Amino acid sequence: MSRFKLSDLPSLEKSPTSPIALRNKIGEMLVNSTRAVAKTEVINPETGEYRVVLQGILDQEEDRFEDR
Repeated sequence: MSRFKLSDLPSLEKSPTSPIALRNKIGEMLVNSTRAVAKTEVINPETGEYRVVLQGILDQEEDRFEDR
């Protein structure tokens, strides 16, 4: 899995995208986070619509050395 960086965050909002591509991007983000939590904001049982908010801290330790 590649390293997810702050500069990769806008790529999460590109659409249309497949659920598999989004899963891979979010998976990379979570694996490269030092802290992550999820909150379910909306669930509509009639339509199946949902909204989940992720909040976390990306591990940027390795990035500091790449800038040198």
